[in-house]
Amino acid sequence: MVGRPKKKPEYNPELQFNNFLQELRDAYEKADSLRSLADELNISLLKLRKLLITADVFTSDRCTEINDLHQSGKKIPEIMKFTGLSRASVHSYLPYTKGIYNAAEISLNAERCRTYKIRQEQVRLLHEIPSEENLWQTVIAFQEYPFKTATGLPFRYKLKVGKNGEYNRELLIDRREKSKSLAWSSVVLAFENSKKVSEEVKKPKALGDIRGVSYIYPILWRFGIIRVPEAIEKKMHQHLY
Repeated sequence: MVGRPKKKPEYNPELQFNNFLQELRDAYEKADSLRSLADELNISLLKLRKLLITADVFTSDRCTEINDLHQSGKKIPEIMKFTGLSRASVHSYLPYTKGIYNAAEISLNAERCRTYKIRQEQVRLLHEIPSEENLWQTVIAFQEYPFKTATGLPFRYKLKVGKNGEYNRELLIDRREKSKSLAWSSVVLAFENSKKVSEEVKKPKALGDIRGVSYIYPILWRFGIIRVPEAIEKKMHQHLY
């Protein structure tokens, strides 16, 4: 008797998951920290750590301790009692032992890793050659990125495609309740002004009396173009999810 054909015979969950782990390894190599990568990929810190342990690129004394306890036959409640960690924390130090991602989730997270790498590369190019064109390409790459203003207001931006098939040079700011546009000329002016400042840019207006500078300020900070006071950096740092 011939079995029922698979709905998606081309889909190999193990292969897809392994490909995703490779994307994650590549992203991890470019990341500043575990926390920043979790923020960038919109993955919880615990899930990211578990994935990196599964990918065999992350370890720590705590990780080794918990895995040794688990391999010696200790159950999760026993490890919780011994380490004082929550159930979720204990699980986050153990690698995945079977497929836990469906096709859509694998695809989504792999795409996030690829987007992260593209953004990192654009930032690198911008630093190497701080030109208006490289700034524009970086702005394109960071569409829908979750920024925060110096006061902690979350926002994203996107670009419209014109009739010629190219992006219009205008940033459409989405502030949840309200939306507004940001002229490209304003971004360029702030960018050029930032080149004249070697110290910390203590507030948005320090870049000039520019319309929309409160939004340009965190964008330039995320691109690594300006340095800001630590107190403001904490407010602008993501972890928005």
